[in-house]
Amino acid sequence: MALRPTWQGHLRLSLVTCPVALYSAISSRGDVHFNMLHKTTHNRIRMVPTDPETGPVDRADIVKGYEIEKGRYVVIGQDEIDAVRLESTRTIDIERFVDVDEIDRLYWNDPYFLAPDGKMAAEAFAVIREAMARQDRIALGRVVLHQRERLMAIETRGNGMLAYSLRAYDEVRSPADVFDVIPDAKADPRMVEIAEKIIDQQEGPFEPTTFVDRYEEALRALIKE
Repeated sequence: MALRPTWQGHLRLSLVTCPVALYSAISSRGDVHFNMLHKTTHNRIRMVPTDPETGPVDRADIVKGYEIEKGRYVVIGQDEIDAVRLESTRTIDIERFVDVDEIDRLYWNDPYFLAPDGKMAAEAFAVIREAMARQDRIALGRVVLHQRERLMAIETRGNGMLAYSLRAYDEVRSPADVFDVIPDAKADPRMVEIAEKIIDQQEGPFEPTTFVDRYEEALRALIKE
């Protein structure tokens, strides 16, 4: 089954532009999801919007509000939200190139496959891909996905590219918030040596196929039974 693209547009490096498509590199199809059912009829339960004072609420009477303090909201109309919503851009403009080590791992988010969109795009795509591979740099560009502007980190991978959405600066907490309160304890040298030997004994390659969610596996076995 062919993957459906998440986004289609153009990748541009200065004067070189080519049609491309983004495909999500992860799948949630393996996750086990449950529906809420009535215990007797096994009909799916509908969640009815309810006001704690007046009871059930018609969806036409629901508005959106941002809580500025406990119990106080700024009410925003849908037309006001639409007025500031970003249109989906159709071009990923490469703005700069950085070394991969310059991007803190805290900022890496969802991965995507980036591929030429159509046979005619393959040659221009190859030009950008090969230039990036030779320079061994990560490209940074912006794109609007689902009305949210995302900074993308793009690297070459085989005949294609990988694009990772990066978290915004305000989304990432400072490690100092947690690490600065850790006591400055002195490690026992003998215990460190023992720990190093254990690390040497357990050294091995990264094999993702050996790492499975045992809870998900147990749920599937329960459902099958």
